[in-house]
Amino acid sequence: MKLFNIPGFYKSGIISKVKEFRRNTDPRKKDYSPTLLDFGPVKFFIARHFGFCYGVENAIEISFKAVEENPDKRIFLLSQMIHNSEVNSDLLKHGVKFLMDTVGNQIIPFEELKKNDIVIIPAFGTTLAIEERLHNLGIEVHKYDTTCPFVERVWKKAEKLGEEKYTVIIHGKHNHEETRATFSRSKIHSPAIIIKNMYEAKKLGAFILGELSKHEFNKHFDGRDSNSFDPEKDLERIGVINQTTMLATETQEIADYFRNIMIKKYGMDKIKNHFADTRDTLCYATNENQEATHALLKQEADLAIVVGGYNSSNTSHIVELCEQKFPTYFISSEKEMLSKEKINHFNFHTQTQWTSDNYLSSNDGEMKIILTSGASCPDAVVERVMFRMLSFFEKTKTIEKVMEEVIAMS
Repeated sequence: MKLFNIPGFYKSGIISKVKEFRRNTDPRKKDYSPTLLDFGPVKFFIARHFGFCYGVENAIEISFKAVEENPDKRIFLLSQMIHNSEVNSDLLKHGVKFLMDTVGNQIIPFEELKKNDIVIIPAFGTTLAIEERLHNLGIEVHKYDTTCPFVERVWKKAEKLGEEKYTVIIHGKHNHEETRATFSRSKIHSPAIIIKNMYEAKKLGAFILGELSKHEFNKHFDGRDSNSFDPEKDLERIGVINQTTMLATETQEIADYFRNIMIKKYGMDKIKNHFADTRDTLCYATNENQEATHALLKQEADLAIVVGGYNSSNTSHIVELCEQKFPTYFISSEKEMLSKEKINHFNFHTQTQWTSDNYLSSNDGEMKIILTSGASCPDAVVERVMFRMLSFFEKTKTIEKVMEEVIAMS
């Protein structure tokens, strides 16, 4: 496994020890159960997988390398490098400026760029149109390209689907940077369309089966299909790919749904002519984090704390899973925990900030807490959240004692 050179202030002695311990005791990743850190009056269930993934560590290493190698040049990020405010703020402190916001609105006009400026492509990638525009300005687009290799793998699958004359259905959020980048590449190889969830998949399925009119199709999917998309002929052969941070289980559910739709319309004996198997586009990190979250749901706990950027898609899906069983608080850092009685947290459903009272109250005075984070959240932030929580309780065990117990139980 490649080791990345990321700044030490993102690392955590405690969380890193827990992760290393789990890697050593379960090198093949067969056990998704959480690690119990028992501090006495408060117990944490730490997810088996969480935090920086391969793609995020790769992006951070390249971005700070760009800063280090170009002290006398202007450095720009195309948009947020990853969806974590702390990491993006650190880059801003190093003089890096954003060219666009996360939905593609211009902050600094491209016309202000000069040939010797440095532009960092974010982990989500970017559209072919933006790449071409930067290239025409004389900027070395790929010198500091942090696009996640697993995103690029989805692009290659889209190209292969196009070569085999399949229409590409993208499971993603149409205004997300990664989905915009994937759509821009998919549509040059084949017809392409974006769907957000199973509800929209069923709308598309209804049209395939002749249960939805072309007018209704155009009304529902306007702006989310490729130019000259003709649903009457372009939905005869289909394959599903995804924005890598979507719920892996939902992507698979959507793919299985479309496979059944094509069997219903064309018959099982002809399914290979109408539906492509695309299971290999699911991101390993997203899948592992979500599997680890499902394992957390098997625990008995008082609440769940999920740490990450509020515009992080993969983090919001972890929150969504935790909400199925626990009172769940989505926070960006330890600063949101104002006291033992009061916490600020984010409601991603309404995109609003909430404040809740008495979130750490329990009948017996002891708390069992689920703790995890998104793939773009530094371990150091998770550690600070844990220590902030511990500060609200008296007579807690030392971290050394807790780690001894963890190792002894292995």
